[in-house]
Amino acid sequence: MMNKLSFLKVFAVLFLMISLATTNTVSAQNHIAKPLVLDMVHHNPGETPYKSKYNDPAVIKEMGYNGKVYFLFESPALAINWESVDADILPKGSKERDWVEAKAVEIKVMHAESKAQGIAIFAMSDLVLFPKRLIEKYNIEETYGDPNNPLTEKFIRAQINEMFDQFPDLDGLVVRIGETYLHDAPYHQGAIENKTSPEKTIIPLMKILREEICVKRDKQLIFRTWNAFDRNTGSYTQVSDAVAPHENLTISIKHCEGDFHRARPFSKVIGQGRHKQIIEVQSAREYEGKGAYPNYIANGVIEGFEEHTRVTEEEINSIREFVEKKPNLYGGIWTWSRGGGWEGPYIQSEMWCDLNSWVMAQWAQNTEKSEAYIFNRYATERLHLEGDDVSKFRKLCLLSAEAVVRGRNTTYNDISDVWWTRDQGIGWPKSAKDEIGQKRNLEQKDESVDKWKEIVKLAKSIHWDSKATKSHAIGSAEYGLRLYKIYRIIINMEDAENKGDTKAVQKWIKAYDKAWIHYNKLSKEYPLLATLYTQDYNRHIADNANKKVDELRTKK
Repeated sequence: MMNKLSFLKVFAVLFLMISLATTNTVSAQNHIAKPLVLDMVHHNPGETPYKSKYNDPAVIKEMGYNGKVYFLFESPALAINWESVDADILPKGSKERDWVEAKAVEIKVMHAESKAQGIAIFAMSDLVLFPKRLIEKYNIEETYGDPNNPLTEKFIRAQINEMFDQFPDLDGLVVRIGETYLHDAPYHQGAIENKTSPEKTIIPLMKILREEICVKRDKQLIFRTWNAFDRNTGSYTQVSDAVAPHENLTISIKHCEGDFHRARPFSKVIGQGRHKQIIEVQSAREYEGKGAYPNYIANGVIEGFEEHTRVTEEEINSIREFVEKKPNLYGGIWTWSRGGGWEGPYIQSEMWCDLNSWVMAQWAQNTEKSEAYIFNRYATERLHLEGDDVSKFRKLCLLSAEAVVRGRNTTYNDISDVWWTRDQGIGWPKSAKDEIGQKRNLEQKDESVDKWKEIVKLAKSIHWDSKATKSHAIGSAEYGLRLYKIYRIIINMEDAENKGDTKAVQKWIKAYDKAWIHYNKLSKEYPLLATLYTQDYNRHIADNANKKVDELRTKK
């Protein structure tokens, strides 16, 4: 009798055969469309994957994407059998081998779906990542994170070969060394030594991958700079000078310095060096609600955020300037339509991340067009807005970008701890760096709330094409208003505490309690909204705000 795993294997093979027989697909590397316009759903590590329309290759192709990046735990790095190295690493019949084979079936079905749509297939992988049994058997616990180690290099090359041999539809790898996630990889282990060192790690590893992927196999390599060589121009230049360019090699860079925070500088390494660069854009921002409320960032990414206007004429402060000043380096756009960070908020409607993703994808292949032109197409073609409603919607969206940067930070990056609120939690903020900055900090929190009030009015005034869209537009705008009122209160409370004004602290505590009661009513008022921020959320929150408020209650 056929067991479940065997049945899945047969099903996958039949699915692949049918797809290949009925679809004209893109296989040769010289047929992969350029620039690359890629999308990825960044599932929460360790959780059930997102149910998102962007998981469907047909959906993202219709939006304008020509490739899909599968997330870390959908990578063939976790699904090869390692038999070319040693059949005893994952012996047949073992729980490790069963898990790997089930993962391979799952991935091949995903690849068949993308191949049927004729879009390129990329897999993101953390390196170095090996089976635990391999590391133990070859006694390389202390050395496997070093790509200069001969045995590590041998295994990396074997791993690359098996990935492309066992997953022939794979067009390329997206390699990350800045972090290693193992939440959904129970039988693998990962590490990287000296991840910020060009000479010790980045250059030797990139050369290995360039040779194996780009040269030998004529496949694509996208090497991410994140958390490794994304902030130091000297390091980036050193890597660029040491690794020869190749038509199949692209370097990936987040559009802003560091992580996806507003008020941070535009990335200084964009436009540097001699390699093609693909720009990473997060559509449902993990530090800004994850799509729970209006947050239109595509305008700022393409044309320049307001905080990036104070630069010299020689500096690049937007993706448009990058394309115009360094067209030979423009390799494309890579959006994360969903995900990033941890846990919630969990959205039901993908309206706001859809806007960011669609505009970025359409502009990426039509860079001569203005962002406003693409935006208006979205409003009319996808939201079916007409007349004045188009301009009202644009005003709403541009206001959202202004409200967010003022509510979480300032337009001058006066709050140094940009991590104080993230995911579904709120921490206790730190005051601005100086008196002028703190004055601006308080003023801009008021400005933010005023802008959110205007956003709510605009959402109510637009003639939406359905009751569901109207309800979500208004409800998500209210979500932003009520949340940013809480931000404003906490910032003012922290300021009052620093000044020793206990009377003002108690006044703000009362406002804080009322604001949370009002915010927590959202779910009943607008049932299609995202899950809410919670007062007890502590993951990656250094100093929980609610805990601090409770301490201040007793200081009268």
